[in-house]
Amino acid sequence: MTPEALNLADAETMSDLRTYLSRARTVQDGQARLQVLGAALAVYVPVLAQEAIGTAVPTVLGLRVARLASPVADGFAAVYELGALADRLARAADGDTVLPLPPAEARAAWAGITPPLSGWEPLGEYDDDALRAEAETGMRAVTEALPPQAGRPVLDTVRGRIWSAPVQAGADGVELPLGAAFAAASLGFLRPGARSRVFGQGRWQRLTSTGGHTLVRHPAQLA
Repeated sequence: MTPEALNLADAETMSDLRTYLSRARTVQDGQARLQVLGAALAVYVPVLAQEAIGTAVPTVLGLRVARLASPVADGFAAVYELGALADRLARAADGDTVLPLPPAEARAAWAGITPPLSGWEPLGEYDDDALRAEAETGMRAVTEALPPQAGRPVLDTVRGRIWSAPVQAGADGVELPLGAAFAAASLGFLRPGARSRVFGQGRWQRLTSTGGHTLVRHPAQLA
């Protein structure tokens, strides 16, 4: 049975989730996938999705894990519009810890691509400041490449080309797409002077930073 609300651990967790979803909407105002694992709430958001741009680019997702006040029986997973979740968080009073869930679920093709929960192998590390600089370079490249009043197809093509390119500030021979740096920076995962660790599992890579995780699923032909 789908719950009507989720009880978060404390008001700080509620505020953190509000900030995370607000940032996600500035990147792509689409959907969010919520999944409960015991007393943890995993919140996935799309940054680069293959169904929108094409199968030749990686899928890039952001993941932030929030604490629940207590475990949810039998687990829970659902997809909702980001706007609907953000509106409910915006209406919450200071100190509230209850997240009311929207009455209707949404659909998103990317939400059916489930990242692995185990089996990750360490691959290397990246400097957070270098990742942020790479993201800023990529954002400038997207802006400069777009013609005036570009439509969505042109925007998607430009974004797919630039964010699929490899990060130049490599570490330990690990190659991440530039979209992973963009996701980590835009979603607030990076910290000055910190380092992010990279893990791999099959076609997947995971960039684990102080503020959250960035998940990358590479196209089959590149696996």
